[in-house]
Amino acid sequence: MVAVTVVRGDITEQEVDAVVNAANSELLGGGGVDGAIHRRGGPAILAECRRLRDTEYPRGLPTGGAVATTAGELPARWVIHTVGPVWSARGDRAAQLAPLLASCYRESLRVADELGARTVAFPAISTGAYRWPMDDAARIAVDTVREHSTVVEEVRFVLYDATAYDIFADRLRQ
Repeated sequence: MVAVTVVRGDITEQEVDAVVNAANSELLGGGGVDGAIHRRGGPAILAECRRLRDTEYPRGLPTGGAVATTAGELPARWVIHTVGPVWSARGDRAAQLAPLLASCYRESLRVADELGARTVAFPAISTGAYRWPMDDAARIAVDTVREHSTVVEEVRFVLYDATAYDIFADRLRQ
């Protein structure tokens, strides 16, 4: 069974096998976690992302999917890029999107298993610019990781601010 922890800090400083990037479908960098990972990891990450766009994902990585690249200069071995859904306040639309958010965690763990990663650091996917409510995102993230069969030994949820940390920590205690 995977050990699940919550850490308050900077995901780009985590010494793990794989860091999960809350990427956009273009895989070419962006803001928030995505921008921080690309800036700290250096040009090798972007070079691999461009290769992926030219070959496997010419239309972009689909929402809920995941793919790995080098971690460049990060203290990790790999970056697993996943594209979260954009939150919608419409009840019917929100219900359709929740499985896509859960898929980000499942697919990232599947890729981690393929890589042989034993430690993985996740951000709170879709909670920044994509506006997913933090309490619901924590529920989906923690429950999905707990329920998914994986060879990963440790999953860390790395949250940058105190509010997000508290919400994830509360969910983990449930």
